[in-house]
Amino acid sequence: MKLWSIQKITLTLSVLMLGTLAAAQTYPTKPVSVVVPYAVGGTTDIVARLVSQELGKTLNGVVVVENRAGAGGVVGWSSVAKAAPDGYSVLTIESSYAISMALGVKMPFDPQTAFKQVATATSVPYVLVVNPSVSANTVQELIALVKKEPGKFFYGSGGNGTNTHLAAELFNAQAGIKIAHVPYKGAGAVLNDLIGGQIQVLVTALPTALPHIKSGKLKALMVTDEVRSPVLPEVPSAKESGLPGMITKFWVGFAVPAQTPDALVEQLSKAVIQSVNVPEIKNRIVELGLTVEAKGPAYATKLLNEDYAIWSKIIKDADIKLE
Repeated sequence: MKLWSIQKITLTLSVLMLGTLAAAQTYPTKPVSVVVPYAVGGTTDIVARLVSQELGKTLNGVVVVENRAGAGGVVGWSSVAKAAPDGYSVLTIESSYAISMALGVKMPFDPQTAFKQVATATSVPYVLVVNPSVSANTVQELIALVKKEPGKFFYGSGGNGTNTHLAAELFNAQAGIKIAHVPYKGAGAVLNDLIGGQIQVLVTALPTALPHIKSGKLKALMVTDEVRSPVLPEVPSAKESGLPGMITKFWVGFAVPAQTPDALVEQLSKAVIQSVNVPEIKNRIVELGLTVEAKGPAYATKLLNEDYAIWSKIIKDADIKLE
């Protein structure tokens, strides 16, 4: 190759690298859109709004939260997957994305390669709750009851293939029992029937059930963590309950289109982590029953892959199929 050709290629690469670096240094020059693929009010939306209000200050720019709900998250995921990889379209991503991949949900993009993970923000264990009429006061007592009276107990979920469905099937598998599944259309309907006694069991993200546990309308038997939750210190962990295989969490993080330059991903990651660790934000997260888990791209990617492996096995073993 001629010397002038090598010099030309080197110069071109240098210009591209400098351009990427310059873009990262001046970013953002317009509003950053944080897309929540669900309706307003859920755990994912709450976390997105908490972090975003601080993220704008950290980036010295404007951050706007947009709820793009539909098709179980696919509408919101698709909007970011197809967006320009310039750091201005950020996805709020969480456990349900890994579940959808494991279920083989049809998406207008490749879910395995569409995104770069930016950071995790929070995590929260699930909590196993029962109607107060259930005589069991521990997980082991519940397991014994179900074995003694098969066919009597039912668990609810927010729908077939949802995280509440899979978390309860994980409990069935770990406990060696079979509590029958009753799918609902949303968390509100499940809670109403659980409190009313039409179903007996629910495994859900801790913040969803926390107010009803505190009021005595539901009885908590276990949190799916290695240790007890600071907001429910009286409730045993999965490890204490003799079910270490039940240690699993619902997590929320952020991602961007796969072609986003690494320099921008790194800048966004540092900004998210810094924003989550602001005392006011941290305190609010803890008050909600969530755990601060602000970590970078490598950890976020590892978490997504681990979830995908766990839920793929549960889906296969329980023969779960989309309706």
